[in-house]
Amino acid sequence: MHIASAKIALVIDGVLKPLFESGGKYEGKVKAIVRLQVQPWHASSTLTHESALAVVRASPQHFWGYSLLLFKNQGDYFDIPSSTLTPLEIRENLAKLAAKVIPASAVEEFRELLKLKSTPNGGNAVTDDLKYTIKFSRQNGIHVSPTVLWDGLVANDISSSWGVKEWSEFLAAKVKV
Repeated sequence: MHIASAKIALVIDGVLKPLFESGGKYEGKVKAIVRLQVQPWHASSTLTHESALAVVRASPQHFWGYSLLLFKNQGDYFDIPSSTLTPLEIRENLAKLAAKVIPASAVEEFRELLKLKSTPNGGNAVTDDLKYTIKFSRQNGIHVSPTVLWDGLVANDISSSWGVKEWSEFLAAKVKV
């Protein structure tokens, strides 16, 4: 699933995760892979996605918790609220947000991962990870978020507005239990 959508993230957390986890109806039969989908038409999208990748590196077990927290605070990073902030200020705000879910010992590593390299256009330590996610999406024709792939193919019938009923029907049709 390619997400940059709070709506589907909450569905993943509340509907799909319980079905796929230990004790869930589809435990061991379905695996959800969440991939980031940068929305370059929003100026701070790159920065928020970099922060998620930094959490993956500094404290991978906290990625999902951080993602949910970021979605709950996404309004702070929308175009107008972030328009008067510099990229460095936004990254520092994201570090403060990450500090709410990752261990204190990982916060400094998070900051270091987002620190710009010494070359004028070298990016930071997660730039290559970000490039990978963008290349993956481009090669698979993914342009909108959320986009869900089922067995590697885009499943256009899936919508971010799906709830328990729609997901239950979809999974019942696709997975043998």
